[in-house]
Amino acid sequence: MTSSRLGDVLPDMPTRLFVATPTKLMTFADCKRKYRYTYLERPRPPKGPAWAHNTVGGIVHEVLADFFGRWPASRRTPDEVVARIRVGWRDEGFRDEVQSLDWRERATEMVLGYLRESDPYYEPRGVERTVAFTTARASLRGRIDRVDERPARSGDGTELVIVDYKTGRRPLTSTDARSSLAMALYVLGARRVLHRPCTRVELHHLPTNTVAAADHDDDSLARHQRRAESIVDDAAAAESRWAEGLTPAEADEAFPPEPSPLCGWCDFARICPQGRRVAPPRDPWAGLEDLPPTEALD
Repeated sequence: MTSSRLGDVLPDMPTRLFVATPTKLMTFADCKRKYRYTYLERPRPPKGPAWAHNTVGGIVHEVLADFFGRWPASRRTPDEVVARIRVGWRDEGFRDEVQSLDWRERATEMVLGYLRESDPYYEPRGVERTVAFTTARASLRGRIDRVDERPARSGDGTELVIVDYKTGRRPLTSTDARSSLAMALYVLGARRVLHRPCTRVELHHLPTNTVAAADHDDDSLARHQRRAESIVDDAAAAESRWAEGLTPAEADEAFPPEPSPLCGWCDFARICPQGRRVAPPRDPWAGLEDLPPTEALD
């Protein structure tokens, strides 16, 4: 029996929860055409070449995950960090070998600078930890770079702190931390999965070795949850239309492009004429020289 017939026979069955990550929600909010290309089209349209700034960010995240989550204290040394970056380095997106090697050294300096004051015996509560929680309409989940458990700032016991590493060129502020939908959803997910108090979120910006922090309260978390649920409602309705079968014209209407200067950074810029008219595709290494778009928190 199909799901639609089940719904006819059992009209009071609960609606299936919409499963999403913060990245999926923000993709829909930013550009519905990109959402369609990323999550619905099969086969998926071809993406452009890899971005060099994503290569740098990915390797930095991998090394920090090894350092805090996989290596014993005896391996948490500068020499091990240098060796790990050299072995794991990739050339995707760089202009040439010279630029790649230059950024390998820059990435090494960033990570070593960030770790210089780290306690090699410190064990976070979680590294690359997946958390999740449900609302009446959605199942929301995401993967946190690092979850610290620190002494509570008020009262006894401990509290969790959500840590996200950032490698973009733009310095970050407490407003960035407070306004991030992903970080707020991570707080809610960490509370649900790890059963500990959690209000604080921190963006650790490696290029400047600074921390942008913010503290959520119940009101701010509720606002972010309402925002997520609003996006969920719109995305679920659009996906329902897609599942019914759409002509190309109907698909363009249901999932319109939303041209902006960020279109030049889109993975699908080369196949989106509306986006190309606003901003031509950027070179894969442009994010190392200019300000790339805000990095996704997933």
